[in-house]
Amino acid sequence: MTVTCGLSPDGRQVTLFIEGRFDFSCHQDFRAAYEAFSGELDYVVDLRGTHYLDSSALGMLLLLRDHAGGDHAQVRLINCSSEVVKILTISNFSKLFTLG
Repeated sequence: MTVTCGLSPDGRQVTLFIEGRFDFSCHQDFRAAYEAFSGELDYVVDLRGTHYLDSSALGMLLLLRDHAGGDHAQVRLINCSSEVVKILTISNFSKLFTLG
């Protein structure tokens, strides 16, 4: 499991890339990645390399959403496998995050 991140050239969007299992083992790396940024930013979590996530990953996504501004936050989850979309939909995360 690896977590990497990058800031867009215009400085308005942070993209977090998750590779491997998205579970509690990446909690510290995931949190450190988004906490390195502050201010009014949009966040994207690229799950292209993730085919599994558990309840701790759902919790980490909620923490990211809070960090980004809660109900006013723009957090998108992109490149989700059908299995990940199913988990997010069952958990009603499709109402809290933009899935793409």
